[in-house]
Amino acid sequence: MSLDKIMALIPHRPPMLLIDEILQSTERSIVCQKTFRADEYFVQGHYPDFPLVPGVILLESCCQAGAVLVAQMLQATAGDKVPVLTRVDNAKFKQMVRPGDSVTLEAEIVEVISLAIYLKGKVKVNGKVSVTFDFACSLAPRSV
Repeated sequence: MSLDKIMALIPHRPPMLLIDEILQSTERSIVCQKTFRADEYFVQGHYPDFPLVPGVILLESCCQAGAVLVAQMLQATAGDKVPVLTRVDNAKFKQMVRPGDSVTLEAEIVEVISLAIYLKGKVKVNGKVSVTFDFACSLAPRSV
């Protein structure tokens, strides 16, 4: 899926758009990819002698994959709504991600209750699990 299509589905824009492409998508799950560059603002001081992608950025990138999944689900029923992150639980960080690494971002819808969507997220680097977590989003009006 092209970057233009991704940007049509979610409101994120560079430098905070943290998905490069959609690799696979079904009705209830999505797999995306992001390659982190050495010049990205969030690694400049994290850490100067051993740059790492911050954990919160890994969570955000996977949540954006989940937002694309939810937006695709909503296109037919609630096109005027946008998913907004409301909760992150059970985050476990297992592998470091460094500039130059490509990660796969996996999000799966677990449950939908009214305007709340519950998901599971997983970030992998070099085929190994880097982060696992649960998250939720609610639906907000696209424009204020």
